[in-house]
Amino acid sequence: MYRFAPSPTGDLHIGNLRAAIFNYICARQNKTNFILRIEDTDKARNIPEKIEQIQEILKLFGLSWQHYYVQSDNLKFHRQMAMKLLSEKKAFACFCTEDELAQKKEEAKKANKPYRYDGKCENLADIDVLENEKPFVVRIKKPEKNINFKDLIKGDLNFEPKDIDSFVIMRVDKTPTYNFACAVDDMLQGVTCVIRGEDHVSNTPKQEHIRASLAYDKKITYAHLPIILNEHGSKMSKREAHSSVRWLLDEGILPCAIANYLILLGNKTPLEIFDIQEAIKWFDLEKISKAAAKFDMKKLLQINREHIKRLDDESLCKLLSYDKDLKKEYANLARFYTQESSTIKEIKQKLDLIFQTQEYSDFKDEIRLLAKLLKEGNFAYDYESFKKDLIQKSALKGKNFFMPLRLLLTNSAHGPDLNELYPLLRVFLKDLIKERNVF
Repeated sequence: MYRFAPSPTGDLHIGNLRAAIFNYICARQNKTNFILRIEDTDKARNIPEKIEQIQEILKLFGLSWQHYYVQSDNLKFHRQMAMKLLSEKKAFACFCTEDELAQKKEEAKKANKPYRYDGKCENLADIDVLENEKPFVVRIKKPEKNINFKDLIKGDLNFEPKDIDSFVIMRVDKTPTYNFACAVDDMLQGVTCVIRGEDHVSNTPKQEHIRASLAYDKKITYAHLPIILNEHGSKMSKREAHSSVRWLLDEGILPCAIANYLILLGNKTPLEIFDIQEAIKWFDLEKISKAAAKFDMKKLLQINREHIKRLDDESLCKLLSYDKDLKKEYANLARFYTQESSTIKEIKQKLDLIFQTQEYSDFKDEIRLLAKLLKEGNFAYDYESFKKDLIQKSALKGKNFFMPLRLLLTNSAHGPDLNELYPLLRVFLKDLIKERNVF
């Protein structure tokens, strides 16, 4: 059982999406279920509409889930488990105030030592706890021995009790902390493998300790994915536009291309261009590099161009909002423009320009003459014959012929070689000439 557990606190990050894709692929490979769990216990930072956005994006990528949970719905179970630990003396009520803890942390910092909870409330007598009316948090007692586990990417990892400490599992308002809610939910939902970012490595021993304290003995395996760096080699920030999956999609990068790139990133794959369904056949989580992977926008755009070429005519026309009869011809024209455009957004801009009415400020007379000659709609099949016939009939030469012709055919002074473009544009020319604002 695999799970993807995002928090609805902002746009879905490409690092999160990468984890979702890997979890989905492994679930399919192992013929088990894929869980979507919304971790919404951080009420102060939650953005409710982000829950729907997360679901929409996963659907766009074809990441279907078999079970769906909202973490806050499990609050009663979180509290029950905390009470169980308290009753078994595996956890304790801590009455230390924020100011007291802040002072101790400052003292540790001045002494150049890592802060560790000093156990002040750990051994309070039951009567003292009952009679204390101050607000309190619940802390789990630190483990008595090392906690170790094998990471499928990083190898064997080992943590000492002092690294784990007596950490808080329930806040003053009796809501669970991230580690406690996550550990309990994974236990209740039967998760067998956790694939997530390496920023969670320090959380894993805490979650293992929580489940062990609750006498949960089913094994969970782990894989912590290396972080994604930006083009400058620094950790990619959520403030960087291209870290947002939504931004990439809005720019016209296809979901299949983004997935392709994220699987390829820091990985040895038998193919460079593929989709998720193809990757399921050969993907191996243990082949992911231990080193951080650098995000390369140019590489993503190159992959996107290849996926645009792979789209069937109907799908490509739909993305470009083309609903007329010549879908095959329009799709071929769109694929042709991948030589100078990398996204659906850029290609649409190019094609929209061709098919729109345009006011011409330069070469007006020449454009009008060419349009008049072409109004009949008898266009030669090859460009050389088309060009020679027009030159002969118009008596135009050099720049006074080629520039007006390009403007008339494409509405742009620059672009692909007309010799290559003409065969693709030929079927549209009769209608284009009629629509040009030149008469």
